[in-house]
Amino acid sequence: MSEFRTRLPQSHPGSFSIGHQDATLCMGSCFATHIGTWMQELKFPCLLNPFGILYNPVSIGKNMERLLIPKPYPQEDFVQQGGLWHSFDHHGVFSHPDLSQAVSGINAALQEAANFAQQANRLILTPGSAHVYTFKKTGQVVANCHKFPASDFEKRRLGVGEVVAALSVPIEQWKAARPDLEIILTISPVRHIRDGIVENQRSKATLVLALDELCRQFPYAHYFPAYELLLDDLRDYRFYEADMVHPNEQAIRYILNYFSETFYTKNTRSLNQRISKIISAANHRPLHPNTPEHLRFVQQQLAAIAELEKEFSFLDFDREKG
Repeated sequence: MSEFRTRLPQSHPGSFSIGHQDATLCMGSCFATHIGTWMQELKFPCLLNPFGILYNPVSIGKNMERLLIPKPYPQEDFVQQGGLWHSFDHHGVFSHPDLSQAVSGINAALQEAANFAQQANRLILTPGSAHVYTFKKTGQVVANCHKFPASDFEKRRLGVGEVVAALSVPIEQWKAARPDLEIILTISPVRHIRDGIVENQRSKATLVLALDELCRQFPYAHYFPAYELLLDDLRDYRFYEADMVHPNEQAIRYILNYFSETFYTKNTRSLNQRISKIISAANHRPLHPNTPEHLRFVQQQLAAIAELEKEFSFLDFDREKG
């Protein structure tokens, strides 16, 4: 019987893999957050979106460079709108009604990320759109418009060469600073239909061609087909949330499983399964705590944690033990 779908063949990037002793920085769209959160749950050293969610490659590239030379943001770089102080380099999650707290919060996150970047040897970049918004007053490409009037910005779609230029320089800088660096490039499968369905497809097509060119230029850059997995492999609206824009939990798990098969070794996947069992047990909320049966369950889990910590001293289960 024919299968009513087109499966994307599993790809493997040669000898490159990600293990629990690799430090991974994720930057880009909300899909970078999905990947990073999942990796953190599995005890991989991972920092995600230190500037908040970023969609366009110009902002991603600019912030990559900032992490290598973490110059603090002065108060003069902040703008006020809607009762909040904002940075045009950051997502609104960093905005604050008090200017000093907005500045200190962003600079603290910058320093934390810059410290992490010193040891990071894996970088995951997930641009979501080739469209950029330029603040007319300064000529700055912004990461987020922060609800400023649309008339304050000029919107346009980058060309393939512009996307390549925006990312190639920071990629080279990161590789020079981290010789063992490996980079995963993927396109967010989230649909930007507010731009229009046709415009969204043109934007995604620009990113597809640009990331392909980057992988051709840099042998340490590897393409991961998150966009293609949702649009061509699953290819059904039942894998979307109700907004018909964001992939649902089932689709995300499918894509993450493909990621696991692509970038994790057999031993790493086996360790992930053991970690997952402990995490699931730790998240379990007993109906009758402090009963003999529950106390036996707790002791069994603590013994399983102790065994893993003995085998893999770099794993941290303090939260689960607490």
